[in-house]
Amino acid sequence: MRRQPEYRVHAPDTGRTLMPSNTEITVSQLSRLIGMPKAPMIVDVRTDEDYDADTRLLPTAIRRDFKAVPAWASGFAHRHVVVVCQRGQKLSQGVAAWLRHEGAEAESLEGGFEAWRDAGGLLVSVDKLPPRDASGRTVWVTRARPKVDRIACPWLIRRFVDPDAVFLFVAPAEVPLVADRFGATPFDIDGVFWSHRGETCTFDTMVGEFGLRAEALDRLAVIVRAADTARLDLVPQAAGFLAAALGLSRMFRDDLEQLDASMVLYDALYRWCRDATEETHNWPSTTKPA
Repeated sequence: MRRQPEYRVHAPDTGRTLMPSNTEITVSQLSRLIGMPKAPMIVDVRTDEDYDADTRLLPTAIRRDFKAVPAWASGFAHRHVVVVCQRGQKLSQGVAAWLRHEGAEAESLEGGFEAWRDAGGLLVSVDKLPPRDASGRTVWVTRARPKVDRIACPWLIRRFVDPDAVFLFVAPAEVPLVADRFGATPFDIDGVFWSHRGETCTFDTMVGEFGLRAEALDRLAVIVRAADTARLDLVPQAAGFLAAALGLSRMFRDDLEQLDASMVLYDALYRWCRDATEETHNWPSTTKPA
């Protein structure tokens, strides 16, 4: 559902009445969309100097040169885009205007990167991010026939790191060779960086290495860990979650079809972790008269 514009009565510094903005999105509004299936594309147009001072990115953000926007703007036509510069002023507003000219539904982030950072918004550490291919995508490879961790990790990457990421599922023995020959990053196999560490699983590793520390993701990580490492006593949600994951693995012969179908399961669980942990449901809804 398209968000409604935020109405502000007056500017606190001048007292001037302000018209509602339909070209900006606030930090609080954007934070509600992050991690959701219909989250906007995020384009970071900070100057190199500002980016070098803090190389973290908003979740799923891609870097673009604001000076070259006439050359790349058409690639975002008909997409919902949020543009981020350092303070939400001339660079992001100018780029967003160019994108709207090319047919995008483009907004600038009010207050820019600084406002997002200062509000404690999720930021992705990119120092461990694998190199991107010629199409700008990260490419990952793991064992075929995924169950829990090998679906959880792609979900995390597509929702918070790289929505266009490519995942290759191959025979276990071939993972290292495919990684080498096709420039893919191996995950959830023994002896690689992106894998289990001690009692934690690969999903935990990715949450930590990408700096995605948030209460909802931490809560989800425990559920994934419990289901993936046969410790169903860790949280009450683990057994039902494992049953659903195993059921999905039996429903699909093709691993990519299973991944696509499983995304909604993780979306729902993440939304519960973020917004609904205190909600209960009882039946009957009313007490029968004595």
